[in-house]
Amino acid sequence: MTVGSGVRLALFDLDHTLLEGDSDLEWGELLAERGLADASQVRRFLDQYHAGTLVIAELLRFQIEPLARHPAASLEAWRAEFLERRIRPRLGAAGRELVARHAAQGHELALVTATNRFLAEPIAAELAIPHLIATEPERRDGRFTGRWLEPPCFREGKLTALERWLAARGQAWKDVEESWFYSDSHNDLPLLERVDHPVAVRPDAVLLAHARERSWQVLG
Repeated sequence: MTVGSGVRLALFDLDHTLLEGDSDLEWGELLAERGLADASQVRRFLDQYHAGTLVIAELLRFQIEPLARHPAASLEAWRAEFLERRIRPRLGAAGRELVARHAAQGHELALVTATNRFLAEPIAAELAIPHLIATEPERRDGRFTGRWLEPPCFREGKLTALERWLAARGQAWKDVEESWFYSDSHNDLPLLERVDHPVAVRPDAVLLAHARERSWQVLG
C-alpha cells in the first residue's frame, strides 16, 4: 500500500472488547497455578486498571520479568496452554463477527493492546487480525531481558505506537481515509478521541458517560 492510498483502519482493543475477560489476568493466574505468581497481586492490578489508578510500569514489571527467568521451551508451552485453555473459550462470536465484517469491507485490521507482544501474537492470529500493535518486551540475542520498550502501548502510548506503526509503513494520519476503534475502557480515550468512528464496547462507567455525551456508538 502506498502513501496517500486512502487506508481505512479498523482498530480493536483486546481485553473486555474482543476477549470476554482480561488476558493479563488469565496469564497471571496460569502462572499462579505453577507457583510462579501471586494471584492476589494479579487481581489487584486489574482493580487498579478499572479504577484508572494503574501504574503501568508495575504491571509490566510483574508481567514481563518472568519472561527472562524461564527457558524458551517452558514459555512456549505455557503460552500454548494459555491460548487453548484460557483465551479461545473467551473469544466470543460477536467479536469474531465484528472483525470479519471489517475484513470483508477491505479494511486494514490491527489489534492495539497494552498486553505484551509475546502473549498477544497468538491471539491476533486466532482472530485473523494481521497487524498487532502491542507493548514490546525487550530482547537481546533472542532472549527476553525482563524490560520493555518505551512507551508501553497504554493510554497515550497506544496513539504513539499506532503513529510509529504508520510511519514504519511510510504513512501518517493524513493518509488514513477513515478509522474505527473499538474499546471497553476509559483508559483508551486518547485513541478513541483520535479516530473517525469511536465505538464503546460493553464500556465501563466513565467511558459510557463519555460516549453518551459525544453520541458515540455503544455496543453491548
